[in-house]
Amino acid sequence: MALSRVFLTLPLVVACMGAACDTVRDDAEPQHPIPKLMAHRGGTADHPENTLVAIESSLAERADMIWLSVQLSADHEPVLYRPATLDALTNGSGRVADWSAAALARLNAGWQFAETMADGTRHYPYRNHPVGIPTLRDALQSIPAHVPVVLDMKSNPAQALTVAVAQVLTAENAWGRVLIYSTDAEFQRTFAAWPRARLFESRDTTRGRLVRATLGQACGTPATSGTWAGFELRRDVEVVETFTLGQGRSPVNAVFWTDASVQCYRQASPVNLVAFGIHDMAGLCESKRLGLDAVMVDSPKKMAGIRDQLMRNPALCGK
Repeated sequence: MALSRVFLTLPLVVACMGAACDTVRDDAEPQHPIPKLMAHRGGTADHPENTLVAIESSLAERADMIWLSVQLSADHEPVLYRPATLDALTNGSGRVADWSAAALARLNAGWQFAETMADGTRHYPYRNHPVGIPTLRDALQSIPAHVPVVLDMKSNPAQALTVAVAQVLTAENAWGRVLIYSTDAEFQRTFAAWPRARLFESRDTTRGRLVRATLGQACGTPATSGTWAGFELRRDVEVVETFTLGQGRSPVNAVFWTDASVQCYRQASPVNLVAFGIHDMAGLCESKRLGLDAVMVDSPKKMAGIRDQLMRNPALCGK
């Protein structure tokens, strides 16, 4: 993942960056429930990402929400795929937009999926058991209606993908169970034409709120009621300080979800907060302590096991 840059003008108080400022539980604070488990790309660590087999496995592991990546095929069908090129994950090549949905379904989306064996060798279990690239329609029909779905828009132009996704959501009567996310703020504009669309706050807006909160500045304009916002619990960033005669740069492992940033979001109304990139008990416990609503996980199988441990023994998160 590319290193983010935060540009700063001094004087400034760095409120929470690095392990030295990890928070400590206050025994007087309420016990929050365990956050919901959101299966990233259907469960990218357990099975080939964005495939029906990954979705089915995550549901079997009792994932609470499913996160899926969406692109547009050559025949304008929304399909589930993340990278820019097909050779990154499949036995095909080129872009998703160059292939029809039917042709994409015949590719092997598990071609590059590898498991590391005990002797250190890599095993490719799906090369003899191919799994195709599914359509969004296929995915929605395989996921129970009570399980929320997050669609991460991964191709441009935004308008074309928006219209195609909206048509599927309307046909499947799925608007009420789907949330829209993208790192491209243009989708905020294109989905505005669809009144039933529920969107995550733009990543730029979320990043701005979190940086202001964690760097000890004002919270700014409160988020509106019902907002969904997601960001990494921790992320490597580069702090860039600008001088008259140049710049100073410092790599930092920044902590974004903190007591201060959560309070900024919840200062005026109820919101839904998600920590991205949670892979272990420590991350799940910290997300629980902060009162976050959901965590994005790559391995629903592993994290469901950890959740079960915490349900049996809450003391594992500490007092």
